[in-house]
Amino acid sequence: MSAFAVIDPATGTIHAEYPAATDAEVEAGLAAAQNTYHEWSRTTTVAERAGMARRLAELFVERKDKLAAIINREMGKPLQQAAGEAEFSGSIASAFAENAEEWLADEQLEVADGLRSFFRYQGLGVILGIMPWNYPYYQVARFAIPNIILGNTVIVRHASQCPESALALEELFRDAGFPEGAYVNLFATHQQISNIIADDRVQGVSLTGSEQVGAIVAEQAGRALKKCVLELGGADVFLVLDTDDVDLAVKKAVMGRMGNTGQSCNGSKRIVVLDKYFDEFSEKFKAAIAGQSYENGDFGPMSSDSATKFLASQVQGALDQGAEILVGNNQPQGNVFTPTIITNITPSMDVYSEELFGPVAQLYKVSSDAEAINLANSSPYGLGSVVICDDVERAERVGNQLDVGMVFVGAYDLSGADVPFGGVKKSGYGRELGKVGMLEFANKKLFRFAK
Repeated sequence: MSAFAVIDPATGTIHAEYPAATDAEVEAGLAAAQNTYHEWSRTTTVAERAGMARRLAELFVERKDKLAAIINREMGKPLQQAAGEAEFSGSIASAFAENAEEWLADEQLEVADGLRSFFRYQGLGVILGIMPWNYPYYQVARFAIPNIILGNTVIVRHASQCPESALALEELFRDAGFPEGAYVNLFATHQQISNIIADDRVQGVSLTGSEQVGAIVAEQAGRALKKCVLELGGADVFLVLDTDDVDLAVKKAVMGRMGNTGQSCNGSKRIVVLDKYFDEFSEKFKAAIAGQSYENGDFGPMSSDSATKFLASQVQGALDQGAEILVGNNQPQGNVFTPTIITNITPSMDVYSEELFGPVAQLYKVSSDAEAINLANSSPYGLGSVVICDDVERAERVGNQLDVGMVFVGAYDLSGADVPFGGVKKSGYGRELGKVGMLEFANKKLFRFAK
C-alpha cells in the first residue's frame, strides 16, 4: 500500500492511494516556489495578496460540504465538525486579509540619535509546512495564509493519511487566484523532507505534530540554520476552582475533552477539581461522558488503527499501575473508542506525564489553588489551560503561575482567527495566528536614514 492513502477509519475501507513524490517532482516544487517568490511575491502588494485571501475565505465556505466529506473519510471527523473546520479556516483567511496591512505596516523606532528608523516586514522566501491529520484544513490555513500574504511562498507536506484534503487545499488556493508556486503540495517522503529542509532555497520550517517528530525536525533545521515553529503535544488542564454553576462547568469540560474525538493538542485532558466541588462534579461529569453517542455524531472513530491501539495500551498501562476506570471499558470496537474517565492517578504512573490523544479524561481532586497549580505544572507539556473560576482576579492569579502558552478563563478554547496560538516546554515554541504569528517568518528589515 502507498504511504499516502485514504483509509476510512470507521470501516477500514481503502478509498484511494497516491504515490510519493519523485525527486524530480520535489525539485520542480522547490523551483516553482522559489521562482514565484522572486517573480510574484516581490512584485505584488500586501493588499493584492490579501484580496486573494478574501476569495479563499469565500471558497472555504462555498465548498464546506465537499471539504467535510473528504476529511470524514480520511480521519473520521464527524461531518458537522468537519464543515465547521472548513468554515473556521475561511474565518482565518478573512481575518488575515482584513488585518494584514495594519499588522505589516512599518514599525517606527524611537532612537537616541534621532535618525529616521523603522522596521519593514517582508517575506523571507520559501517556507516548508509539515502538517498533521487532526485538523487537515485549519492547521494548513493558519500556516499558509499569513505566510503567503506576508510575501513568502509555501511548500506543504500534509499527513500521509490526508492526501485528498491536501489536493483540495491546493485547488482552493489556485482557484482563489494565487499563482502556481505560491502554494505547493508535495507528497514527500521522510528523506525528501530532510532534503527540503537542508535546501538553501528554503528559509524556514513550521511543524505541527508530535514531540518526537518535532525534535527531529528542529535538529535538522538547526543544522541548516533555519528558523522553525513547532506546535507539538499538550496535556492541558481544566481547573475547576470556583463556580456557582457546576452543570455549566461539566458541559464545558465535556466540550474540552470530546472535541474532535479528543484528538486535539489543546484539548482538556486533565480535569482538576477543587475538593468542595469534586463529588458533585464527578458524578455529573461521569454521566455526561457516558452519555456521549457515536451514533448521534457526538464523536467519531479514532483516526486510525494505530492510534486506537496506542491509546488503549496507554489506558491499560495506567490500570495495570493502579489507576481506576470510572467510565468506559477500554475495549474499542474497531476504531470506535468508548469515551472514558480514569482516576486515582499518581506521579509514579506513566500516564501522569503522557498525552492521551483520544476520548479519555484524567480526573483529579485537589484541596487548594497551590495544589492545582503544582499538578498543572508537573506535566512536561505547556500548551494551554482552562480556569473555571467566578472570581476572575483569582483566576488571573492562578493563570499567571501556570507554565503554559495560553490561559482561557471561564471556557474551553477561547481561540479566534486573529488570536495567537502556541505553547512552551515540550509543547513547542513560536506562535501561529494573530499578528505575532504572521511575523514568525518575516524579514524584519531595518531601515535607517542619514540626516
